Parts: sequence; structure tokens; C-alpha cells
Amino acid sequence: MTLLSEKPLVDAIETDDGTPSRTVPIDLDHLHQYTLGDRQLERELLGLFRDQAKIYLGKMDLDSDVKNWTDTAHTLKGSARSVGAWQVARLAEAAEAMASVDYRERQDMIRQLELAIMQAKRFIDCRLLDCAS
Repeated sequence: MTLLSEKPLVDAIETDDGTPSRTVPIDLDHLHQYTLGDRQLERELLGLFRDQAKIYLGKMDLDSDVKNWTDTAHTLKGSARSVGAWQVARLAEAAEAMASVDYRERQDMIRQLELAIMQAKRFIDCRLLDCAS
């Protein structure tokens, strides 16, 4: 059972902040480097991220106080960066900076994070089950 291909899925494009932007939700090259090629560790990290990201999102309640919102967004950002979920990481970083904004802006951010996390989860589920990507 193979988790990752040896060839990159797509070419990386560097964004303004220097992180790669991918057309896939998880940067598998980054993950491979982060885990030093340990495929079992890659699988474990992907599974943990998949499960924890939804929990973090649930903690980013619209009524959260500033500290809870900021701390949770910061944790989600770090978790996403570790597995190469760059879109989730960028959104979590933006959320971290907007802890004191109004209800509608928080609601929009939660929706965007929800979508990015859902895309990452689908991708991870497929990779863990060896689906074609």
C-alpha cells in the first residue's frame, strides 16, 4: 500500500509569504520532508490533522472570547503548516488576526475554514485509502 507518489503531484507556486501554493489541499512534498520520508509517520500525522482540524474549528465559536479564538486559530495554523495544508494555514493565520471583528466577519471566516478543512479531509481520506488523486 503506497501513501505518496515519489513524483510531485503538481508544480509548486510560491505565494507572497513564501509558502508554496498547491492545487491540492496537502503539500505531500512538504510532508515527506517534514517526516524524513517515514510513511507510517506521514499517515499518522495526516490522520491526526484530519481529526483535530474539525475539533479546532468547533472551538472557534462565533461567541468565543478573543483569547480562545486567537489561541485556537494559532493552534490550527501550526497544525496545518506541519502537514502542508497551506490553504488552511493561511486562513487560520487570517483568523488569528481578526479575533475582535464583528459576528459576520467571523462567520465568513468559519465558513472559509470549514471548506478548506473539508477539502483537506477528503484528500487525506483518499490518500489513506489509496484512492486515485
